[in-house]
Amino acid sequence: MTTENRASLRLFVPCFLSFVVAMAQSTECLDVFILGGQSNMAGRGGVDVLENGTRAWNQVVPMSANVSDGSILRLTAQLNWEPAKEPLHRDIDAGKVCGVGPGLVFGAKVLNHLRETGHANPTIGLVPCAIGGTSIRDWEKGGPLYNTMLHRANFARRGGGTLRALLWYQGESDADSKEDADSYKWRLEKFFSDFRSDLNDDSLPIMQVKICGTWPFVEEVRAAQATVKVPGVCTVDSWGFDLNPDHMHLTTESQEKLGLIMAQKYLSHCHA
Repeated sequence: MTTENRASLRLFVPCFLSFVVAMAQSTECLDVFILGGQSNMAGRGGVDVLENGTRAWNQVVPMSANVSDGSILRLTAQLNWEPAKEPLHRDIDAGKVCGVGPGLVFGAKVLNHLRETGHANPTIGLVPCAIGGTSIRDWEKGGPLYNTMLHRANFARRGGGTLRALLWYQGESDADSKEDADSYKWRLEKFFSDFRSDLNDDSLPIMQVKICGTWPFVEEVRAAQATVKVPGVCTVDSWGFDLNPDHMHLTTESQEKLGLIMAQKYLSHCHA
């Protein structure tokens, strides 16, 4: 090892240890939010189809999601906390091109509110779990997606984090057939109840997004979402939001709008 490398190492090690200590301290008081559902929660904002038919994210991040001081963390697929940045689901919704979703904008809005209301050194922990193309059947209790989300939620609070809410955006896959749309309400209610029960938190707030788009049975799924009979479920609507050219996924601007609306709803209806 050269003298120059030794000098660099002497500078690096104290800085690295300071970062590790700060990260450990921050996870002791995390406000944790679970992000579940399918592709519009995972985020396709800014994902363009190129001339050769492949997809790529344009790397445009909303100004309201630019938080670079480490106050918003993301739980990786390997269960490590790291500073959050878009795309939040890049290693979760694997094999797909992820872009901007509502989660980071939501977290930044909540973080700013906590700071403005006198909370000392607040830290937000985002736990991405959404998988594109999934139906509500895929999220049934006992299945791999359900078990993974439950495991990640429990891990997030193991070091002292507090689960604050489940953010849920799903239903497009169930709006493609009448059979799935007709059974959607009871399946969704059971999923919400099961997840709370398995977390031993019957009062966990749930932020649900009503779907949009041109699916054959979109109105039936939206009606089911609007009439869910589970206490503590708050619903926001994505109807009329701008979509990508695929007519399925929210644009970056729409995802930013949705994140802000969800945060405002959470702060006014769920946050103590």
